Amino acid sequence: MSHLREAIDSIQKSSDSIVMIAKKLPEETIQWKPAPEVWSIHEILCHVEELLPYWSDEIRRVASTPGVEWGRGHANEARLAAVAASPTRNSKDVIAGVEKVTQHSVGVLNSLREEDLAIESPSRNPRFGVKPMSFVLNHLLVKHMRDHLGQIQRNLDQLAAAAVESGKK
Repeated sequence: MSHLREAIDSIQKSSDSIVMIAKKLPEETIQWKPAPEVWSIHEILCHVEELLPYWSDEIRRVASTPGVEWGRGHANEARLAAVAASPTRNSKDVIAGVEKVTQHSVGVLNSLREEDLAIESPSRNPRFGVKPMSFVLNHLLVKHMRDHLGQIQRNLDQLAAAAVESGKK
C-alpha cells in the first residue's frame, strides 16, 4: 500500500472515530470544557471541520504550483474564527460538516499522485522552513487528526473523573 493511501485511510479512520464518538454524546458533554483555556469537544469539532479542507487544499495547491508558500500560523484568522464561531453553531450541523469536509479532503488527496508528496515548498510559518508535502500530509493532517481524537478522549476522561470526584463529595 502506498504512503498516500495509508495517510488517506488514517485520516478517514480518525474522522470516522471522531464523528462516531460525537454522535453518541449528549449536548452538555459536547459543550463541556475541562478548563477555561481547553477546547470543548464542540470547539474541537469546529476546528476539525475547518482544518481538513484547509490542509488538503494546501497540498493540492502546492502540487499544482510547486514552490508557492504554504501554511499558516496559530494566529491565522480563519483558524481562530472557526473556534470563535462555535457558540453560534449547532453541534449536529458541525458533526455533519465534519463528515462532509472529510469526504472533500479524501477526494482532494485521492486526486494526488505519490510523487506530489515529494514536492518541497517554503512554509509561511518560519518554524517549518522548506518542507515536502509529505510533511504537511503526515503532520498537519494525519497526526493532527489523531491528536484531536485523543483530545476528545481526554475531555471525556476528565469529565468522567470530575463526575466521580463530585460523587465523592
